[in-house]
Amino acid sequence: MADTFDEQCDYLFKAVLVGDSGVGKSNLLSRFAKDEFLLDSKPTIGVEFAYRNIRVKDKLIKAQIWDTAGQERFRAITSSYYRGALGAILVYDITRKSTFGNVKKWLHELREFGGEDMVVVLVGNKSDLVQSREVEKEEAKGLAETERLCFMETSAMQNLNVEQAFLQMITKIHDITSQKMLEAKKENGTTLRISGRKEIHVTDEVTATKQASCCSR
Repeated sequence: MADTFDEQCDYLFKAVLVGDSGVGKSNLLSRFAKDEFLLDSKPTIGVEFAYRNIRVKDKLIKAQIWDTAGQERFRAITSSYYRGALGAILVYDITRKSTFGNVKKWLHELREFGGEDMVVVLVGNKSDLVQSREVEKEEAKGLAETERLCFMETSAMQNLNVEQAFLQMITKIHDITSQKMLEAKKENGTTLRISGRKEIHVTDEVTATKQASCCSR
């Protein structure tokens, strides 16, 4: 059945949201996908996902974002969903030091099950609750620099930096994908020698990562 996601797009990028339970992953996703915030949001059971079309430069990208459960009892069923993910938003709660302490555990999981080129954005959510802050911004920024992650603080409630966090991830995925395509074309190019010692490089213009149609499934 046709819906708003049937619009023609150039790429389909899968990404995941990870982090402890209660850090605000579901509200970050609902803000990004539907501009909604639920004050009484319930814990995610298993995995949920949402789509949104984003234009990066001259390409239309369908971002497929998977929201994974943070509770330990669901880890076995969610780890398989990392496969094929090109990016991740790793979320902690700035008012709960323990959620920041678990960032390295989540990062290890991402690197174990995700691809080596996965783009990871470390997000400190609930930045509106500054009076209850337990994780300083500089501390999180230092960890991000050490682990080579992008970093941003957000507030799903006040809709601060939510769009920017997702766009930063999607744009970086696009840049990496574009670079890989260029390199693949060079590697697969056939060199034809003609008179005058000139060379013509012939490359295949069909790209395996390009989607003919990115309708919702």
